[in-house]
Amino acid sequence: MLPDALRAALDKAVAGFTPQDLADSVARLTESYREGTAGGAHIRSSADVAAYAAYRMPATYAAAATAMRQAAAMTPGFRPGSHLDVGGGTGAAIWAAGQTWSSIDRVTVIEHDPQIIDLGRRLARASGSLRGATWRQASVRPGLDRPAADLVTMSYALGELPRAERRDVVGWLARDAAMVIVVEPGTPAGYATVAEARQALTALGLTVVAPCPHDGPCPIQPERDWCHFSVRLPRGSLHRRIKAGTLSFEDEKFSYVAATAAGGQRAAARILRHPVKRKGMVSLRLCAGEEGVQDVIVSKRQGDLYRAARDAAWGDGWPRTD
Repeated sequence: MLPDALRAALDKAVAGFTPQDLADSVARLTESYREGTAGGAHIRSSADVAAYAAYRMPATYAAAATAMRQAAAMTPGFRPGSHLDVGGGTGAAIWAAGQTWSSIDRVTVIEHDPQIIDLGRRLARASGSLRGATWRQASVRPGLDRPAADLVTMSYALGELPRAERRDVVGWLARDAAMVIVVEPGTPAGYATVAEARQALTALGLTVVAPCPHDGPCPIQPERDWCHFSVRLPRGSLHRRIKAGTLSFEDEKFSYVAATAAGGQRAAARILRHPVKRKGMVSLRLCAGEEGVQDVIVSKRQGDLYRAARDAAWGDGWPRTD
């Protein structure tokens, strides 16, 4: 769930627009995403900016926060003091990072759209720790001047860049960073972007701490499947109206990679799908590193391990593969 301060600030930001104005803007943005074009390129008015934030910020926050929690669990000694968020939109990732690491006290956001920056800055004023964040208007490109930062993130933005530039941009993200986290949509294309970023990060000597339990080639065959995860988030009444949805929740699918320069712990395996629970047994699909993708049955006879499997969720680390 969004932090209370952010949710209240978002409600205030959209209060000056009718639900119909916001819904119309969301419809245009949704169509742009379906066409495979950058949503920001279709933002023309203040209503579009507010709709973009209301439409995408809760899901972006949920995905980024989930990826960050998994990374933090694998690096308990990591205490970042500075955070650089690239292609940061209205700031969902800086809110997520602040909730994950209270040690962050210097924040910089790079975003190309001045209207989006204006709203992101106004939302950040609702948070004591983010009020002093620096917002810089610039288009992301390899070699762009940027401050050094302990934590560097890029959420739902790398895939919008020309493919020929992405590897160099990842190298630019990793420069002097202790941790890099890249999040993309949980689609085959989003996974492919993350997989390329992962290769670039490991080639630079960084260690993947999540979600992968290894630094080797991905064992998933892209023509048959793709690595992605899911987080469920609640929809408020306004959110339901502008998205023409009836459910009180939505599931955001995302792919991600978190890598560190200093290394860290690693799960023995990662759960790749919702566990299938039957009477007296739980079926898990696992990424088990060098052992590849495995389907494992945990039975009630296995006691504590079975109880852990009953409580496990898609995306969680798993301690063993047998």
